[in-house]
Amino acid sequence: MKNKIFITEPFLPPLDEYVEYLKKIWESKQLTNNGVFHQQFETELANYLGVKYVSLFNNATTALLVGIKALDLSGEVITTPYSFVATAHAIKWNGLDPVFVDIELDYCNLDSNKIEDAITEKTTALLPVHVYGNPCDTDRIKTIAEKYNLKVIYDAAHAFGVKKDGNSILNEGDLSILSFHATKVFNTFEGGAIVSHSAEMKKKIDDLKNFGFQDQITVEGIGINGKMNEMQASMGLLQLKYFDQIIEKRKRISEIYRDGFKNVKGIRYLADLEDVKYNYAYFPIFINENEYGKSRDDVYNALKKHNIYGRIYFYPLISRFSAYKNLPSSKQANFSMAEKISEEVICLPIYPDLSTDQVKYIISVINDE
Repeated sequence: MKNKIFITEPFLPPLDEYVEYLKKIWESKQLTNNGVFHQQFETELANYLGVKYVSLFNNATTALLVGIKALDLSGEVITTPYSFVATAHAIKWNGLDPVFVDIELDYCNLDSNKIEDAITEKTTALLPVHVYGNPCDTDRIKTIAEKYNLKVIYDAAHAFGVKKDGNSILNEGDLSILSFHATKVFNTFEGGAIVSHSAEMKKKIDDLKNFGFQDQITVEGIGINGKMNEMQASMGLLQLKYFDQIIEKRKRISEIYRDGFKNVKGIRYLADLEDVKYNYAYFPIFINENEYGKSRDDVYNALKKHNIYGRIYFYPLISRFSAYKNLPSSKQANFSMAEKISEEVICLPIYPDLSTDQVKYIISVINDE
C-alpha cells in the first residue's frame, strides 16, 4: 500500500462547527480560567460519563500529579510496570516511590493476587491502570484497599466511556484520571480530567490546579497551573456530540480484526467481557514466536515495510528505564508476565476513518508473513 497507515489518527469534527465556537471565544475574549465552555464541558462530560464530579485539566499528566497531591499520599505507591511512563513519573514528581507489581495475562492489568505481597508499612496507595480500556479487578482491589487503609487512584487514560455492569468504571476508587490527548479515543487536542466523588474533593482538586488559590488573595497548598483553556473545552463539547458514532466505527474495525485472526496459530487478542461496554481504544495482538514461527519484531518490521505503522505498546517496561531500574521493586520483583506481554505485543492501527479495505490489508500482511 502506497499511503502510510499509522497506529491512529485523531477524530476531528467538521471544521465549520468548531469555527462557530471560536467565533464565540473571540467575542467573549475569555480564553481560559473557567470560561463558559469550560463550565459547560464539565457538566456535559459528567452527565455523559455517569459520574458525579469532573475537573478538567490541560493534560492527563498534570491531572495525575494533582490527583496524587490531592490525596495527601506519602511513602510508597503500588503500580504496574506495564504502562506509559507518565504513570510512574507522576508518583516520583510527588516525592513518592513507585513499587511495581506484575500483571495478569488475560487483560494485561495489575495482578490483584500479587498486590498484598508488595504492601509494606510505607504503602499509602494503589495506582492501577485500566490497560487498553480493560477494567481492572476493581472489586478485589477495593477489598485490599479497605483491608490496609489504602487510597486507590485509577489511571483511566484508556478508559473513556467504559462501563461495567452498566456503570462507569470511573466511579471506582478514590479518583480516576482521564486523558484527552490527540492519540486517545476522545481528544481535546491535549487535555485530561480527574473524576472525583464529592464536592469537597472536587474543590480541593480545582484549587490545586489553579496554583492553590482559594480566592484572589488567599493561597493554601502548593498548587500548579493545570487549567484547560476554552479552545480545548469547545473541542471536547464537539467530540461528545460524535462520540457514540466514533465507538461504533472502532467496534466494527475490532470485529474485522478478530475475524481475521481467529484461526491463526500463535496470534492472540484480548477477549471482550460480556458485562463490559468497551470503547475499542486499541487493538493489541500478541505474537507467540514458538507457535507463529516469527517474533513480534519480525512482524512489526514486516508491517513497516508495507507502510503499516503499529506500536509496540508497552515496551520496554517502565521498570527497565534508567530512571526506575534501580528501585528495589525493579531489581527484586518478578515481572515474568509483564516481560512476556511486552515482548509479544503489537497494537494495530485503529481509528474511525480506517477503511475496511485497509484493515483487511493489514490482516493479510500479517497472515501472509
